[in-house]
Amino acid sequence: MDYQTILLALLFTSTLILISFYPFHGRKKLTPPPPPGPVPLPIIGNLHLLGNQPHKSLALLAQKYGPVMRLKLGMVNTVVISSSAMAREALQKQDLAFSSRTTPDALSSLNRRTPSVFWLPVAAKWRSLRTIMNTTIFSGSKLDANQELRARKIRELIMYCRKKGRAGEAVDIGREAFKTTLNLLANTIFSKDLTDPNSDSAMDLKNLVWNIMEEAGKLNLVDYFPFLGKLDPQGIRRRMSHHYTETVSIFKDLIDQRLEDRKVDGNRNGDVLDSLLGISEEKPEEFDRGQIERMCWDLFVAGTDTSSSTVEWAMAELLKNSEAMAKAQSELADVIGKGKLLNEGDVARLPYLQCIVKETFRLHPPTPLLIPRKVEQDVVLCEYTIPKGSKILINAWAIGHDTNLWDNPFVFNPERFWDSKIDVRGQDFELIPFGAGRRICPGLPMAVRMVPVMLGSLLNSFEWKIEGDITSENLDMEAKFGMTLAKAHPFRAIPIPIM
Repeated sequence: MDYQTILLALLFTSTLILISFYPFHGRKKLTPPPPPGPVPLPIIGNLHLLGNQPHKSLALLAQKYGPVMRLKLGMVNTVVISSSAMAREALQKQDLAFSSRTTPDALSSLNRRTPSVFWLPVAAKWRSLRTIMNTTIFSGSKLDANQELRARKIRELIMYCRKKGRAGEAVDIGREAFKTTLNLLANTIFSKDLTDPNSDSAMDLKNLVWNIMEEAGKLNLVDYFPFLGKLDPQGIRRRMSHHYTETVSIFKDLIDQRLEDRKVDGNRNGDVLDSLLGISEEKPEEFDRGQIERMCWDLFVAGTDTSSSTVEWAMAELLKNSEAMAKAQSELADVIGKGKLLNEGDVARLPYLQCIVKETFRLHPPTPLLIPRKVEQDVVLCEYTIPKGSKILINAWAIGHDTNLWDNPFVFNPERFWDSKIDVRGQDFELIPFGAGRRICPGLPMAVRMVPVMLGSLLNSFEWKIEGDITSENLDMEAKFGMTLAKAHPFRAIPIPIM
């Protein structure tokens, strides 16, 4: 938390003084007791303990107070779960009790207009939207049908990198992975690219998506002092609304064009947009035009930055760890053939590549605190009572760096998964980058297909050299915190084509 935010919170001292000091021990004594945690300060509670890397700060606090820890963040009771065992209890054994959401103020006005599957409570509307998303995009049959499309986008990425490599120019790995993911989604939904794969025009869209993720991940005073809602003192809601309008305007134009095409010549592309428009025509009271626009927004915001960031982190880790890079390229050469692109069916025959992807998710989970949850009633979690209305944070980053689970957890070591059956699909709570239970990320099926193929194709098509005079030992691996965990400084490397 920066000094400006602290000072801003203190400005409201006189207003808050009568209502601010409401710690857990102020409640009627419960049996079992509430979780342990640091003593809150007047007014700000424990906000001062979060810092600018909350996932790390909370992991350190959990070492002192335990894997189920309570904090008072402003006026909000918050419980942080930081171990795989406690995450399993909450997200598997008591999944329904922990399945509600607390909508961030930055998104609250958007959610009132057109509810999002990510923020709705588990009820009829949520089930309907989740079913539509799964059946039109993420079902096995739909993903199989679009396999050639994904392969084409990978080929375009490799051709772009080859052109840059022949000119001796570096590639911004995160940006190019973002372009690929963006155009993959755009073709899946709209049957067209949203950016030229041979240009830098995607940077504006990447910046727009990151701005959205950054705003959504900021410490927003309104989330902790709800009575400040009308003031929006940090301007986060205002900026988020602007970003939303900017991105949705792109989708509006595409939808308008499709509706015109359908009206004039009955054109049907058989893509996701046609499916969504068909559902809207059949059930307009359940799924209208605004809901289509919001679902597109959700998919592009949640699906582009997370996958591209994972590829960027993996490439950076491999260039920092030459032995792992050599082992990955050797496996690819033996199984696929040096210089060839991967097919999705090849991944099952590439166990070391799978280990690299898992290790990247462990070290750099795309959403380090997952998406916050909420309990609607008092819930007993092991020996503690979680009070009604508490915000629930699952620290996936802390679980991935738990010394009780992992040897040398801060070291990139894909071999740790070599003889392990641990996977990322929400059944193994040592590794939950996509969450688990009812609220598991709906885009997981596409991500686990796309990320290893993109990464493996980059590794098997080129040798890579870090741009400039930076050695692998000095490669900057700092992260910046938002709703997702992005690399603080873009990773640039020169591709040298494998002949």
